[in-house]
Amino acid sequence: MTINPDDLINSIMNSLSRIDHIKSDSIPNIDLYMDQVTTFMDKHLKNTKRSDEDKVLTKTMINNYAKNHLLPPPEKKKYSKDHVLILIFIYYFKNILSINDIQTMLQPLTDKYYQAKGAHSLESVYDEIFSLEKSQIDAIKDDILKKYNISTETFQDYDGKDTEMLHLFSFICLLSFDVYIKKLLVEKMIDSLLPVPDEKNKEKKNDTAVKKEPV
Repeated sequence: MTINPDDLINSIMNSLSRIDHIKSDSIPNIDLYMDQVTTFMDKHLKNTKRSDEDKVLTKTMINNYAKNHLLPPPEKKKYSKDHVLILIFIYYFKNILSINDIQTMLQPLTDKYYQAKGAHSLESVYDEIFSLEKSQIDAIKDDILKKYNISTETFQDYDGKDTEMLHLFSFICLLSFDVYIKKLLVEKMIDSLLPVPDEKNKEKKNDTAVKKEPV
């Protein structure tokens, strides 16, 4: 399939312009059953799916999140507004981070703000984070255009028949390298949230490990 580079970049820019998050005031203030949660998420995040067959969230996913302590357990099989807010964070993080990393990152938030009332609540944290969306999308669009223009200047001395494919490959590599570096940075910051191992316990574990080694 031949891809017109101009059509591609225009499509990307248009897609970015349509990106929007779930507004916290659109989330029901009543507790929801599992089916209602998955229906709500599918309806509001359908534009983020790669294909129509993909699922935003399934019952199995939500049960696993609760099992792995990413999500507080439901109350009488019902999920609160705070549950939905946490699930939205998980949805965005799960494509780039491991379950353990997401749990490490979200645990301090859920410990302090889950079911909290007043100005400092999980909803207020959510609103503050997503208020950055518009400015970030504009910056991302500028960065993508810059990378696209760089990619069109590569492989100038190659056969003309191959340059379109090689330009696309260059563009993908530039975007992927950006994601790779940012993922490393995020993982390092998450690692900094982990408690530092106690040196005495560390030495005890090492001594135990030595004693258990076969002679």
